[in-house]
Formats: sequence, structure tokens, C-alpha cells
Amino acid sequence: MKAKTTLLDVIAELEKGDMTVTVKLTKERGHATLLAQNAAEEGYDTVVCFGGDGTLNETISGLQKSGADIPVGYIPAGSTNDFATSMKISSVPSKAAAAVVAGEPHSIDIGCFGGDRYFTYIAAFGIFTATSYSVPQDIKNVLGHLAYILQGVKEIGNIRSHHVRLESEGKVVEQDVLFGSISNSTSVAGIVKLKSNLVDISDGLFEIGLIPVPKTVVELNRIITALTTSNFSKDGMTFYKASKVTVICDEPLNWTLD
Repeated sequence: MKAKTTLLDVIAELEKGDMTVTVKLTKERGHATLLAQNAAEEGYDTVVCFGGDGTLNETISGLQKSGADIPVGYIPAGSTNDFATSMKISSVPSKAAAAVVAGEPHSIDIGCFGGDRYFTYIAAFGIFTATSYSVPQDIKNVLGHLAYILQGVKEIGNIRSHHVRLESEGKVVEQDVLFGSISNSTSVAGIVKLKSNLVDISDGLFEIGLIPVPKTVVELNRIITALTTSNFSKDGMTFYKASKVTVICDEPLNWTLD
């Protein structure tokens, strides 16, 4: 009942802006992409996503594939909502809906992955990246962001490193890493935080970060400190900006796109 009431509140706010609202419910992973493509073909002038970062990414992917230039409104209702945090979008659905009506459209950077897939704010591999897919949805609904943390703790015993080579615009980085990301957000999985002055979501550049494999407990503590303070200048941490990057690894990498 609460979910239905929240949806009605959102619809009411959108209709205050003289919007004629059509509601489409997603049924499975990837469905939002199809719905967004259909919306473009059917001539809708605005698409509003009500869900988590993954649903938002699917929605934007659908519009990218359609080639349509349609504004997207975002009402965050996921477990972590990293992108909404970066965009300073209210976590209260009715307030986010009101912002869709009153706000001004502006462009953001969108990543293209492998030529035919897209990501809104992050493409990542390594530690914790499998968590978003391995936590059951009902557990996410109950525990929210805590579910990711608990699942991440469970995965610690299975941590493995990856030897990668990153090539981007004349810059080459090669090292053993626990985690790598190409992001456009101040919050990654609700765990890694970037200071707002390090991130510009519409400058044509993504923030590329690598967490090295610590060789000692002291190095591990320094890495944790670097992550919590957004100070990536020491202890093998890699952080730089680029508009395009090629990641080379001798073994398949499991990527998370959001």
C-alpha cells in the first residue's frame, strides 16, 4: 500500500506541471531499456525514471539506442542511489518529482562501453562490484544500503586481484589492482566517496580510479584513509581524468555498469 501511495504522490506532482502521465511498470532486468525505446518511438517528450541507479541506466540506454533527444527525469527509489547523491536529487519521491517539473534540463556525460552498451555514472570491476547483482532484491528492500555492505563483507574471503593495463590518450597505467572504475559520480557503491571538486558530470571526461593490491597492513590502512579522505596522491593510488580508456587484462573481467 505504501508503494502505491508513493506512486500516486509522484503522479500528482507531475500532473501539477501539466504533464499527462502514462505509467509503465518494469517486469525484469532490461525491461526499462525496451520501455524507453518504445517511448521515444511513440513520441513522448519526457521520460521519468522511478527506481534505482540500475533502472536509470537502463532507461538512458534505451534512449541512447533510439537516438532520441528526450529529457530524462529521475526519482531515486533504489538501495544506494549514488547518481542521485551526486546530482543532489531529493530522496523524497514527491520532492524529486516536483524538481522534474520545476527544474531546467542540462546535459550530462554518458559512457559507451564496448561500442553497444552504455553507463550513466560508472563502469567498474573488482572488489564489491558483484554485490549489486548478488544481493537478493527482497534483502535490498529491507536493509537498503546496509545490504551492500554486508554482502561485501561476505566477499572479502574471495577477494582476488587483477593485473590490468589502461591506455588512454597518451597515458598508460599498468598494475595489480583490487578495484577499478570509470565513473562520473561523487559516490561509488555508497562506499568510495569523491570530493565534489574532483567531479564534473558534464566536462566530457570521466574519473578513472584504481585501488592497488596492498602488500602490508600498513599499506591497507593507507588505502582506506585515501578512500575516506579522497586523497589519491599517495601509496600507489591511481586517479586521473580521460574521455576514452581501453582496459586490457589477460583474463575476463566481470564489469558492473550503472
